[in-house]
This record gives sequence, C-alpha cells and structure tokens, in this order.
Amino acid sequence: MLTQERLVEIHVLHGQGNSIRAIAKQLGVSRNTVRRYLRDLTVVPSYPDRAARPAKLEPYKTYLLARIEAAKPHWIPATVLFSEIQDRGYAGGITQLKNYLAEFKTAVPDPVVRFETPPGKQMQVDFTTISRHRRTIKAFVATLGYSRATYVRFSEHERQDDWLRGIEEACHYFGGVPQEILFDNAKTIMIERDAYGEGQHRWNAQLLATARDYGFIARACRPYRARTKGKVERFNGYLKNSFITPLAATLNQAGLRLDVATANAHIGPWLERVAHQRIHGTTGIKPQILLDQERFQLRPLPRRAKRGLEHIPAAARPVPRESFQHPLSTYDRLLEARP
Repeated sequence: MLTQERLVEIHVLHGQGNSIRAIAKQLGVSRNTVRRYLRDLTVVPSYPDRAARPAKLEPYKTYLLARIEAAKPHWIPATVLFSEIQDRGYAGGITQLKNYLAEFKTAVPDPVVRFETPPGKQMQVDFTTISRHRRTIKAFVATLGYSRATYVRFSEHERQDDWLRGIEEACHYFGGVPQEILFDNAKTIMIERDAYGEGQHRWNAQLLATARDYGFIARACRPYRARTKGKVERFNGYLKNSFITPLAATLNQAGLRLDVATANAHIGPWLERVAHQRIHGTTGIKPQILLDQERFQLRPLPRRAKRGLEHIPAAARPVPRESFQHPLSTYDRLLEARP
C-alpha cells in the first residue's frame, strides 16, 4: 500500500535526478507504480477505512447506564462512577468518562460563596432532608470551618434531642470542641431571634446547657445570608450526590429502600475513606490532613459525656451506635446485588 509519504518521496527523488528504476529499487515498489504517480499528478493514494479502536469505556457503558437509571431523578457524580468502574477494571481516564456522561446530565450552577475561619474556631451545623420514594429521612451535618471535616448522623426526625445528640456526637467524633457553633434559625433550638438586641438571641435552655457543659458559644447565621453557612450547606449537596444517591441506587438495584439504619451503617466508612480523603475544591487539601492539624486547636471534651456517650477516641467511634442494628439479611441482599 502506497502512502502519502511514499508519494512525496517519489516526486522528491525524481526531482533530485534519480531514474524510475533507481526510485523503484530504493522504495521497494514497481517501476509501473513510480511511472503512474509521476505521470499523473492528480493521483493520490487511497487508504482503506481503519477499524475503529474500541474505547476503554465501552465495556462499562451498560453498567453506567444502569447506575444512571437507578439513581434517577438524582445524579451520581462522575468521580463516584469513576471509582466504581475502576474497581471493575476500567483502565481509562476520567475525562473520557465525563465526556460520555455529559449527554445525560443537566448542569446546575453553584450559588454558594464561602469564607474562611482559623482552626478550632467554628463548626457549622445543619439538618438536611433526604427524600426517596415518597419517604424522607433527616441528616444532621456538622462541618468544621477550617478543615472541612464533617460528621453526619441520620435520624427520622429533626427534634431538639436530635440536634443536641448530633452536636455532642460530632464533638466526640472530632475529638474536641470548637470555640463556637454556627446554627441556622431552627425553631427547635432558638426561641427568639434578637430577643435582647441585635445578635443577642434567646436560645433553647437545653442547648444553653449543652453549650455550657461542652464550652462552646452558640451563634446564629444572619437571615438570607447563604454564604454564612456555606461550608455545611455545600457539604449537604456533596453528601446527597456522592453518598446518598449511589447508596440509594445500589439499594434500588437490590429491591431495597434507603432507611436511617442503612444510611448510618455506611456513613462512617464513607466519611473516613472518601469524603475526608478527597482533595477539597476550595482548600485544595484533603480534609483529613487539615483535621489532623485542627484537632490540636479544639477545646477538650467534657469529662462526663452526655446522653450516654462513651469517651472513645474519634477514630474508634466513626458511626452512631444504632448504625449496626440493621438486620443482617439486608446486607446479604446488598452483597447479592453487586455485579
């Protein structure tokens, strides 16, 4: 097969004064071929259609489509799907995956603007609602302002006791107490905003007792100022997209439904192995690395733990007690559902 490069060589060698015989011998082609291409300058080599190389992603498209379908109407981030197919042998890059997923996803802008606080200064807390198959569960989320390390506890309700237990468990999980905790305007813990003047709120008595025992100051974010609690609110979206949606999709494929016990059973390992090991989009550093630094700036935990909490190091106590009370048959079914 004569290539474009050989055609150029024929004309160059002929222009340099070489005979047809010499050109044919040097290039390893017939003299008739040399004559043909020298005689008619309009003739160009023809190339057969090359078989398309199979893309590395091709064997995983069926799996990806199944995951996308199982997660609807929600979306599993490309980073999560990338990790999943890597576990199944995918050897390609994430760019190829993102390009493939782009046709299935509608982009949503991020309106949150964040600000920074020094280590040990602040912890932002919030409750977020998770809706799946006409059922809702609640998630208490606590994020340290400096490291972005986060504690999550799922519950059926968003009552006063759920707030207080979440705060206490978060402090024990992080191994210390921040100087202040920033709240939203939740009625279960704030009785009246600006009751004693601007910024001087009337808090729930039980919250004040917890603040006294643990040694933190309760703060409230300003109304309609989303950026004030941007760190925890940003994590809420990450939690739903990168933890809840993939877990719910896996459960859905097994014919199961997401509940509080299952979510609590999986959240501890996910926080330690995934959320705290990712490169954070704002800090550019893994939350675990900054948490290891921030722990030195947290205030000591109270000697007596409240609400039955045991004084156990955070690393040994990653999830609430009730996390492992789910029937073992549930996990057997989950394992059967994995391809």
